[in-house]
Amino acid sequence: MKVKDLKEFSNEELVKKEVELKKEYFELNSKRQLGQVEKSASFRNIKKDIARILTVKSERRTNGK
Repeated sequence: MKVKDLKEFSNEELVKKEVELKKEYFELNSKRQLGQVEKSASFRNIKKDIARILTVKSERRTNGK
């Protein structure tokens, strides 16, 4: 997911996507503890996507003031 794409989302869509990614990360982490993870790079990708969402949300708050 790219920042350019995220900037087109509304605030509600960003929150929904963030919750979805956090849930996915939690499920992957549970699988990792059981030794069932096939792609360990997906952890890094999910964390980066969450960080991008948080950055866009922060930029909107800063620019809105």
